[in-house]
Amino acid sequence: MLIQASSYFEMQTTCLVPGIFMVRPRSAPNQVIMEEKFSFTPRVKGNDYIDGYGNIAMRLLIPEGDSTLESSVIAECTETIEVNMDAAYVPIELLPDNVLQFLLPSRYCESDKVTDIATAITGGIQPGYAQVECIRQWVHTNFTRQYGTTNSTTSALDVLHTRMGVCRDFTHAAIALCRNLDIPARMVAGYLLGLDPMDLHAWFEAYVGDRWYTFDALMDQPMGGRIVMAYGRDAADVAFASHFGNVVFKKMIISVKEVT
Repeated sequence: MLIQASSYFEMQTTCLVPGIFMVRPRSAPNQVIMEEKFSFTPRVKGNDYIDGYGNIAMRLLIPEGDSTLESSVIAECTETIEVNMDAAYVPIELLPDNVLQFLLPSRYCESDKVTDIATAITGGIQPGYAQVECIRQWVHTNFTRQYGTTNSTTSALDVLHTRMGVCRDFTHAAIALCRNLDIPARMVAGYLLGLDPMDLHAWFEAYVGDRWYTFDALMDQPMGGRIVMAYGRDAADVAFASHFGNVVFKKMIISVKEVT
C-alpha cells in the first residue's frame, strides 16, 4: 500500500537553540521511500547524520522567534505485519552483537525491576514470540489510553503502577517486561495509518526466531500501514525533537492517509 504522511510543527524560542530532529524515514525491507520533503522556516543551515541506531537525524540551530518545521513522505508499505507464534526464543549467546543492547535496562524501561509481574504474566507460556504476544495482550487489556496522565519523565515502572498513559507508555511497559525475560526489545517511532486520534505513534519490536517482529500494545489486532522513522532503546532515543534550550511547541499537525 502507498501511504502519504506528514508532520507540521510550530515552535517559538527567545534565542538560538541547538536542536536535533528525527522526522525523516529511510527505506527498509518493509517500507520503500518514494518521495520525501523537509523544510524549516525561516531557512537555516543544517546537516544530516546517521545515529547509532541507523536513524536519519538532522541537527540545526533553531532561530530566535517563531519558526515552523514541515516533513512529508510517500512510502510503499506492507499492509500487514507478520505473526509467527512458533518463533523461538534466541539464547543470548546466539544473539547478533548489535541486538545485545536491547536486552539492557534503559532510561524509561527498568527491566531489572519487573521480574514478579513479567513472571506472573507469562507463566507457562512457551519462550519466544508467544511470550511477547502474551505481554502485548496483557498491556493492551489492562492499560487505559488517557492523554494527560503521563509526561516526559514517566517510566515503565510508573505506568505499570497506574496502568494509564499513551502509546509511548504502553510501549515502555511492554519493552521492560520483554527484556526481563531476556528477549531483546526496541522502541519504534513513526506513523500508523488509521490511528485515532491521529498522532505520531510508538510501538515495539522483539527479537525472536532470529529476526525482529512488530508488536503494538495499543492496537487490539496486528495492523500494517506503518512508516518507521526511528528505532531506539526507549523514547529518549526516538524523540522527534531534542533541543538544548527553551523551545515552546505551539502547534502540531500529523496526517496519515492511503493514496492511489
